[in-house]
Amino acid sequence: MKYRYVYILSAILTVLAPSCSLQEDPWAYASKKEIFSSEDGLNSYAYSFYQALPTLKSLPVCEASNVDYAACRSYSNFYCDGAYTAETSTSWSWSSLRNINYFLDGLHSEECTVSDEVRNHYEGVARWFRAYFYYDKLATYGPVPWFDHCLSNSDTDEMYKNRDSRDFIIGKIIEDLDFAYDNISTTSSVGNTKISKYAALALKSRVCLFEASWRKYHGESGAAYTIRQLYDLSIAASKALMDSKVFSLNQTSVSDDLITVKGAYRSLFYSREVLTNEVILGAVASLAENVTGEANWKYNSGSYGNSFCLSRAFVYTYLRTDGTPFTSQSNYSTIPFKNEFTNRDNRLAQTVKGPSYSMNGGDATRKVADIVNNVAPTGYHPIKFVEDATSKDNKAKNENCYPLIRYAEILLNYAEARAEIGAITASDWQNTIGALRKRAGIGASSDAVMALPTTVDTYLQQTFYPKVTSPVILEIRRERAIELVYEGFRVNDLNRWAEGKRFESVPWTGIHFPALDTPFDVNGDGAADYYFTQKELTEVSAAYKGIYVKILPEESQEQGLHADPNPAGGYDLRYELALKRKWYDDGRQYLRPVPAQIVRDYANRGYVIDQNPGW
Repeated sequence: MKYRYVYILSAILTVLAPSCSLQEDPWAYASKKEIFSSEDGLNSYAYSFYQALPTLKSLPVCEASNVDYAACRSYSNFYCDGAYTAETSTSWSWSSLRNINYFLDGLHSEECTVSDEVRNHYEGVARWFRAYFYYDKLATYGPVPWFDHCLSNSDTDEMYKNRDSRDFIIGKIIEDLDFAYDNISTTSSVGNTKISKYAALALKSRVCLFEASWRKYHGESGAAYTIRQLYDLSIAASKALMDSKVFSLNQTSVSDDLITVKGAYRSLFYSREVLTNEVILGAVASLAENVTGEANWKYNSGSYGNSFCLSRAFVYTYLRTDGTPFTSQSNYSTIPFKNEFTNRDNRLAQTVKGPSYSMNGGDATRKVADIVNNVAPTGYHPIKFVEDATSKDNKAKNENCYPLIRYAEILLNYAEARAEIGAITASDWQNTIGALRKRAGIGASSDAVMALPTTVDTYLQQTFYPKVTSPVILEIRRERAIELVYEGFRVNDLNRWAEGKRFESVPWTGIHFPALDTPFDVNGDGAADYYFTQKELTEVSAAYKGIYVKILPEESQEQGLHADPNPAGGYDLRYELALKRKWYDDGRQYLRPVPAQIVRDYANRGYVIDQNPGW
């Protein structure tokens, strides 16, 4: 049987920790002896840890309500004015940690009779998941209490202890990942769905980069780990993966009759097999075993999805194939959609519907972004995770596999860390950012691929990173956002760079069109696709009712589309929420609040847990 990235338990064991308690034992329908006396028992229990990772259903929409570069119908209330408080917060859960620590305690109990090699391997797997758990907590709440064993009812002082320091937490995460790398015996698996020693290096690369940049851009420091040491640790982990030669950037376009837009980049997300040449940790689908995703349903439905679509403000950041910024053209803001994809970074057409896109089994409306039904109101309709077949819409039947950790991220981590310490070389650039851009069709002779950048792209700087003056760091951030778009990195990236204002300020702009009250052929195929108007549907000619798109008056407080006059002629779509986006100047949203109920629980027992600033 293939190892699936799902919660699987064998017939001899069912384990689940259902509450957020740190003291309740997981439910186990097997004795400790059955679990810890054989490798089969350990392996069965270890499957329970995988439920902590993103799934085939959650990964494609993990950013669908909380990023800056894409519009959506319902934005996270965490980034809306006055909509979130410590009373709202409910995500303070420790059940998965309890499950891990129960296993770790058992590995060192008298019931564990396996060999040291087997014990150490499974301890490495468990400690990888503990590191993953605490990295998420560190990114979400900042420092939290560290627990490395199960607690009993009598361990009240420890159970209700205050936060440990960031330095302590990051040190423990690094210890766990170093142990995992040294002791996990797995180097590959079917679909790379099992945690390997390389996954330990990859997570260390990610975690150390996060903590180094958090401290640098938030003006924090630590006694045990300096900012430079953390960058160096990220560099070393990335370099070890790069030097291993086990992984490389995928260069092959997977052949699949259901896919109309192919490419080496998109193949990573629509292939029915995990592309293990690049994917370090993958999620495998199987229609036969009913292990499927629902990206088509989410992205092609006006009722089930969240209308999650890229903004033109972000689309502008995709380079031209000669390596120059799209916005370096004097007429860039009025270039029609049908020409926007010409001579562009080919990841753009592999991420959203371009003018040549179509769906198998579909009608003509499937060729363009579904603005009419409010599915993709900006006109930049995502396809990165979907299959180009209407038969997959309106059901959870996606068979494509997804990467959870891939080599491209390691190259980006390495380039960023090297640039942040001022040590990046031309060779570093060519082997990381240059290699990613070369795969994206940006010319090998271009300075964007071969040479370190020396000029600041003022559009990129002013719109997304106004505090960054280094052209090298700006270009690395451009590359990171484009390469990893929709994959769940953006919130942590903006937070660690102290660029939270982008959650509020980046405009949710859409396609450019020439006129209101005029049928518009967006992709140049001779058929009218949209009729943008401020009129009500009843006032529109019957010939245009099927392509009717309501444009709200500028003064309207309703949620929906507006049309901003472009100074050079025509209009630009803009999507606005009824509940306005808000970033508080005190920076409170860089961290989630400890739920108010947890603070009260501590107080009721005579203990204190510090609340995050601003909450």
